[in-house]
Amino acid sequence: MPKTAPPPTTAGRPPLERALTTRTLYFFILGDVLGAGVYVLVGQVAADAGGAVWVPLTVALLLALLTAASYAELATKYPRAGGASHYATRAFGPFVGFLAGFCMLAAGVVSVAALARGFAGDYLTAFVSAPVAPVAVLFLAALALLNARGIRESTRANVVATVVEVGGLAIVVVLGCLLLARGDGDPSRLVRLGTAEHGAAAAVLSGAVLAYYSFVGFETSVNVAEETRDPRRSYPRALFGALVTAGAVYVLVGLAASAAVPTSTLAHSGGPLLEVVRAAGGVPVWLFSAIALVAVANGALLTGIMSSRLAYGMARDGLLPAVLARVLPGRRTPWAAIAATTALSMLLALTGGVATLASTLVLLLLVVFLLVNTAALVLRREPGTPGHFRTPAVVPVLGAASCVLLSTRIEAAVWLRGLTVLGVGLVLAAVAAARRDSTDRPPA
Repeated sequence: MPKTAPPPTTAGRPPLERALTTRTLYFFILGDVLGAGVYVLVGQVAADAGGAVWVPLTVALLLALLTAASYAELATKYPRAGGASHYATRAFGPFVGFLAGFCMLAAGVVSVAALARGFAGDYLTAFVSAPVAPVAVLFLAALALLNARGIRESTRANVVATVVEVGGLAIVVVLGCLLLARGDGDPSRLVRLGTAEHGAAAAVLSGAVLAYYSFVGFETSVNVAEETRDPRRSYPRALFGALVTAGAVYVLVGLAASAAVPTSTLAHSGGPLLEVVRAAGGVPVWLFSAIALVAVANGALLTGIMSSRLAYGMARDGLLPAVLARVLPGRRTPWAAIAATTALSMLLALTGGVATLASTLVLLLLVVFLLVNTAALVLRREPGTPGHFRTPAVVPVLGAASCVLLSTRIEAAVWLRGLTVLGVGLVLAAVAAARRDSTDRPPA
């Protein structure tokens, strides 16, 4: 059995608990990648790409694997909370490090708020009608308590939720096959690529941007590398295994949904997989709604874990106030970072406007991924942890190029919103870098 690397020391603070195994890390990544996005993904991709939704899904998986390889190298080389922010800080300094962390935090906090409102929305009405705002706040508070209780408890809940999610998607695949078997579907839709607005090539790229969002989530796992027993061995196995599994599930779901339900129906539905359930019959709508709620809750929990660990790591690196690096002595969870990120998500959930910001997440993450890929190249001169995962140098180059390519397919209105967020991040990054420089400067 390989020896577990000792946890990094923190001045005057207990370290985070090393509790994650390869199995629990695999389920962590798989649960976050599958998440809630798949329950609306197929319809959005169909609207942009046509019936052959499996093509942009496959392209998006291949592009995601490029950046995932850079994350695998950096996470095993520097197994610390802070993830992209920590890597960018080491490669480019605190200014860029803060910007990377800010983009990840912004994406994470907005994503959790959006998922909270999604939990309180249409799927919940299958069981009870309640105002969105209070349900969202109670939902976020419950997730924060689970997060603060411990990484073991959170990941155990994730394992159960991920099994439920995969089971729900398996139901869709089986129902799609049954529809085809009884002659109600149309397999010819699976080779129809393109729409009235987009030719085949443009359809693949436009669809891949949406599909790419469905594969993000793997980047959150680097923020729990410090809580993994043997990250050098476990992280690459869990990361690539989870991404390939998610890709296979997505392609099967895309094939089943597109063949079973008309493309126009998928494109105009807020719950495209529910259309498959309705068309096939035999499975109660309430049951599938329950599965969707589990998926939403699981996605919010895992993204909340990422956001809190990222804030904790940035505080420990001196990029955020030191109070956010406080850890519960018994539970060894970053309680201050959990409280702060949850409060911001609650504020967004209460004030609304989350839907208008949600489309900027892909753009923000592409900025982060560009920085991570370039950081992987710059940091190759550092030895890091002995025996860490190492990807061929061409892979980070292709990963960075893929980020630039996908960014060209993002709409101008999204760029405007994204640049506003980035502008705020640049100002705060300058302040954080200046404050850090002043504290590092020796006294006169």
